[in-house]
Amino acid sequence: MIEVLFPLVRPVLHGLDAERAHNLTLRALAALPARRPPPDDPRLAVELLGRTVPNPVGLAAGFDKGATVPDALLGLGFGFVEVGGVVPRPQPGNPRPRVFRLTADGAVINRFGLNSEGLEVVAGRLAARRGRPGIVGVNIGANKEAADRLADYVACTARLAPHVAFVTVNVSSPNTPGLRDLQGEAFLDELLARVVAARDGTGASAAVLLKIAPDITLDALDAICATALRRGVQGLVVSNTTVARPESLTETALARETGGLSGRPLFGPATKLLAETYLRVGSKVPLIGVGGVDSAEAAWTKIRAGASLVQLYSALVYQGPGLVGAIKRGLLDRLQREGLPNLAAAVGRDAAALARG
Repeated sequence: MIEVLFPLVRPVLHGLDAERAHNLTLRALAALPARRPPPDDPRLAVELLGRTVPNPVGLAAGFDKGATVPDALLGLGFGFVEVGGVVPRPQPGNPRPRVFRLTADGAVINRFGLNSEGLEVVAGRLAARRGRPGIVGVNIGANKEAADRLADYVACTARLAPHVAFVTVNVSSPNTPGLRDLQGEAFLDELLARVVAARDGTGASAAVLLKIAPDITLDALDAICATALRRGVQGLVVSNTTVARPESLTETALARETGGLSGRPLFGPATKLLAETYLRVGSKVPLIGVGGVDSAEAAWTKIRAGASLVQLYSALVYQGPGLVGAIKRGLLDRLQREGLPNLAAAVGRDAAALARG
């Protein structure tokens, strides 16, 4: 029903402040009766992170920061859902307004600043859904005023790992001052070592993933990949939002807003970085491709660049939840046309060409 209604309610939502519209969407999802999506075609299944992911289309972090509606989101047909980001202590984030639609560009700029209800609230909600079907992970960060940011990641991992399928270490948000400094080799090495140890200490099977920024040099990518491999990270999420402002943007006034840019303009640079990452890690570490996924063709390109799974968020603002089914149908059509048995057969096959841009 929500897929059918979206074209009717979109003008109303887009007439509101973007954050208010988002909050209304969360309330609407919470009010929906529980439902399971129809089973996915087996050709879309991906064996990854010690689990069978029913389809490769996931929801990126940031949509359901408080883990209020993960099951409703799974009911829309997502193969997996990432909630968060979560930080240990509640924090309001940056002042409003802090999210802006660049409608003509199919893009969004946000500077939320990891607003969060805090670790205990989110942990309680995730613990309450234990035993329910569906793959749910959590994105973790550090409080803006934390004296020891590494300790914040450890605390989040220890508390949340028993309740989720994966924990994504977010050191790439552009909206918390200094957070991206943790992508430096020495900091990252210690951070990942401590997070993995914290996960192991719980006895949980949650995979540890690392989310990286699109605004890094290839030398920095070399170091990040080497560190991730050395520390046993089980997946890389490529990539977060960008602080760059491409010259192609037409919403020039809004483009001057500070924050992370997501959506269609991010597709090119994020996909190039994804391909470069695949060339460095190959099949040793699975990749999740994020940034500008707004069609089956975009998802297919991410897969050819090296992604085993993809995530989206900003495209939902413009196309609504029907996009999830459209991407899955498009991927099945592509497999049929190319005579491929499954998506794994295409992962990374054009990485070299896509890395060249």
